[in-house]
Amino acid sequence: MDDTFLTTAEVLEYLQVNLRTVYRLLKAGKIPAIRIGRQWRFRKSDLDAWLEHQRPRGARGGADPQPAAAASAEHPTPVPAPAFRPGPARVLVADDEESIRELLAKTLALAEYDVETVPNGQAAIDRLRAGVYDLLITDLRMPGVDGLALIREARRLQPTLPVVIITGYSTEASAIEAINLGVSGYLTKPFRVPKVLAVAAKALGE
Repeated sequence: MDDTFLTTAEVLEYLQVNLRTVYRLLKAGKIPAIRIGRQWRFRKSDLDAWLEHQRPRGARGGADPQPAAAASAEHPTPVPAPAFRPGPARVLVADDEESIRELLAKTLALAEYDVETVPNGQAAIDRLRAGVYDLLITDLRMPGVDGLALIREARRLQPTLPVVIITGYSTEASAIEAINLGVSGYLTKPFRVPKVLAVAAKALGE
C-alpha cells in the first residue's frame, strides 16, 4: 500500500484540476482525505483507486493514455443567455458512443454539474432550441448532423455558449476548423477523468 500523502497543492497538479473542483469533490465525499489541523492531506493510493474507479469498464487495467489539448466560434431565433442563473452549470453532451456519454455524465456529475446527454447532433440542436445551457461538449464525428454542423447551429442559437470538442483524430482538418469556430476546449479520445474536469472548468470560466 502506498502511504504517500499529498498536500492540496500537490493534488491540484496530480489530478490536473483547479482548487474549486477539488473542494467540490471533497465536499461531496467523492475523493478521500484526512484533516490535519486546518489542512487536508490526500493519500496517493486512495486517489489512484478513485481514478481507476472512474474509468469506463473497458479501459480499466490498461495503459493511461495522455490526452492532447488545444486552444481556445439564420434560421432559428437565438436563445438569450441570462446574466445569472442560480444552481449548477448545465452541460449538454453530444456523442454517438454510449460509453463516452456515460463516462462524461458520470465524471461531470462528480463536479456537481447538471448534465444531459444526447446521441447525435440533431438531438443536441433540439435541446439547444428548447433551453439555455452553460456548456456544450460534442464529438466531431457523428452520423447525420456532425459536430461541426452542431457547433455552427449552436453559435446561431446561443452565440456565447462555450464549446468543448471531442475527437479520436487529433490532427484531422475538422478539428482545426472547429478550433477556428472558437471552441473553448479540446479532448482527444480516449481521455483521463481529471482532464475532463479541468477542461470543463476552464471553459466555464471557473
